[in-house]
Amino acid sequence: MIFWLQQEDGEGRFNSKFFRNDENEDELIVYANSGSPDFMECAEKCVDAFNSLSEPVINEICQKLINCAQEGNGLEEGFELPELDSPLDVLGYCWFMALYVDMESKDDEVAYAVEGEGEWGENIGFFIKNDRVVYVGADYLDYMENAR
Repeated sequence: MIFWLQQEDGEGRFNSKFFRNDENEDELIVYANSGSPDFMECAEKCVDAFNSLSEPVINEICQKLINCAQEGNGLEEGFELPELDSPLDVLGYCWFMALYVDMESKDDEVAYAVEGEGEWGENIGFFIKNDRVVYVGADYLDYMENAR
């Protein structure tokens, strides 16, 4: 469920079931195109899909986040990701702030980008379409087709 902060601007908050913010809390921001008559329903669909990501999809996201950290494109030159017991452990080194809805109509495929940051000093995120990982890395917003 979304708590709309500025409904006319398409901005709200929701609780993430898995990913955490920079305060290690479950509250994230959602942004939707308020110019669309279906923006609230589109946002709810995206948040529901995000909170229902399967374990294999979450593991895929985490493995790709590990790859981002190891590539070392961040601002923290001294950062080195330690050896992890599980791909999920990378979430202790990154956090997420916002979900951007990438739907114009409630009948569109569910698509969204999630924005975050890694301790290695790089803005990171991922783009999901129909519960499939399309991209993980710094250029996640480039995959949005309905951005305004």
